[in-house]
Amino acid sequence: MDRFIPPELTTLLAPEQLATAGRILFVIVGGLLGLKLVAFIVGRFVQRRFSAQSKMIVKKAIVYTGIVVIIMTVLGQLGLNLTTLLGAAGIAGIALGFAAQTSVSNVISGVFLISEKSFTIGDVIKVGSTSGIVLTIDLLSVKIRTFDNQYVRIPNETLIKSEVTNITRFPIRRLNIEFTVSFGTDLAILKNALIETARANPNSLDNPEPIFFINSFGPRGIDVFFGVWFEKSELIKTRNSMYETIKQRLEAEGIEIPVSTFVVT
Repeated sequence: MDRFIPPELTTLLAPEQLATAGRILFVIVGGLLGLKLVAFIVGRFVQRRFSAQSKMIVKKAIVYTGIVVIIMTVLGQLGLNLTTLLGAAGIAGIALGFAAQTSVSNVISGVFLISEKSFTIGDVIKVGSTSGIVLTIDLLSVKIRTFDNQYVRIPNETLIKSEVTNITRFPIRRLNIEFTVSFGTDLAILKNALIETARANPNSLDNPEPIFFINSFGPRGIDVFFGVWFEKSELIKTRNSMYETIKQRLEAEGIEIPVSTFVVT
């Protein structure tokens, strides 16, 4: 019967080979299950003690470390010399290090971002011309979702070198409205109209009070600034309602606004 079985298959079915395969299978399956259990327990432990991004980093560190340990154990079961393998990996690591300087820079920048806590998962940030909600903060990059539902990955090195605005860091923020009125405008009437409009708006806060001041005398008229405070979750409602009611009130007062001078931020 043995003459009909290829020698290669006979070797694979030898008791020693089957025992080795069983040990490898046990290491892989048991290691992954144990790793998942450890990550779950540690995740529950750090949930109340760390921020969301710190919890994410801790879990990923556990997973990556566990996978490396499982791979090294499997290689050991296959009879590979781990000392020689680690030596070769060290030489390869030096070669790869020169090609991975950007990644190393991103990792170092990621550590600084996490330690600074300039923003957390769920915050709305602005980097250059890109604004969106922070989805993850990883060692290499930050992922955000823009308001038109696009997925944007920003390298940590870019964030360290750029000006980052955390729009939702504080519970309240200010709606800044800048526009120009004609030189013949009675500024006392204008100021009173704007403040009354803000006080009548249910989304506008009385404390801090609305801000009104004159920016400058421009070539087209008097440049004015009006700021209204509101809760950060009411941005769209406040912006739309204030824009509409200010326009209606200024038209009722007969105050002229030159074309294309409204700036709302």
